[in-house]
Amino acid sequence: MSEINLSLAVGHQEADQPVSWLKRDIILYAIGIGAKANDFNVINELDPNWAPFPTYPVALMFKGDDADVNDFKKRVGGSTAKGLPKFDPNRGVHGTQSIEILKPIPAVSGPGWKLRKRIVGVSENKSGIVVENEQTLVSPDGEVYARLFGSSFNIGAKATGEKFSKKIAGPPSAKPVPKDRKPDWVVKDKTTLEQAIIYRLSGDYNGLHIDPKIGQATGFGGVILHGLSSFGFAARAIVSAVGGSDPNSLTLFGVRFSSPVKPGEELETSIWEVGPGPNGTTELTFIVKNLQTGKVCLSNGIAYVKKVEKSKL
Repeated sequence: MSEINLSLAVGHQEADQPVSWLKRDIILYAIGIGAKANDFNVINELDPNWAPFPTYPVALMFKGDDADVNDFKKRVGGSTAKGLPKFDPNRGVHGTQSIEILKPIPAVSGPGWKLRKRIVGVSENKSGIVVENEQTLVSPDGEVYARLFGSSFNIGAKATGEKFSKKIAGPPSAKPVPKDRKPDWVVKDKTTLEQAIIYRLSGDYNGLHIDPKIGQATGFGGVILHGLSSFGFAARAIVSAVGGSDPNSLTLFGVRFSSPVKPGEELETSIWEVGPGPNGTTELTFIVKNLQTGKVCLSNGIAYVKKVEKSKL
């Protein structure tokens, strides 16, 4: 049996993952994150302003280069890193996710694209073990188009049982929600009963999102929506409210997944401007509330957006 030493895992480079996409994948993703019938610049490839929605690369970690459905359990198989204990895939949850868009992706990938992956942080507390990963989307000629950071919380996992934390890289942290003023923008959007059915076609075929029995057995009371679909709903809210609906206005977007959303529930994104961001952007802090449960479902929200002044309400 291999030695459990969490420190050994930090910095581990995983095997590159081949990825690919077509215009159809880009459009399907936009619909999966709630794009509407008149959102022509993300749903209609014939529109002169059509462009891939900027958060699309987050779907590639599950899609890979498949054109058909995939086996979710095989797709999210354990890390090859030394030092980690064996995790139960049924007790792992998505903790955080961010994406930095360095360059807009092409509408069709062609061959040779890949996600380059490494473990950049591991921590243990009494509740379990958190593993933080960095993924970079790299073109065939080696250019980096996007940088993604995500964490998985492995509930109940133990290494030594003692508190531990080591981290070598990560995304920018969100500024706190201002307590002294109301949000600068508020966007409400309702998911559909079919939302998870549509979003899963972007590559995340976890049975939790389509089979009510799995959700009941795991304590969710039935099917829940993919966290990355809610993630996309919030990104759309910010792009429409602050970026003048221009997909290329968004350069960084990140959240913490705080509570589940069920298909059909309504989301409210509250957005605060908190200062200038890099390269002429505006920095935003935001939260997303599930209006059916009253709970915040996405917290610690941060975004850098090229603001269009006339879009402010």
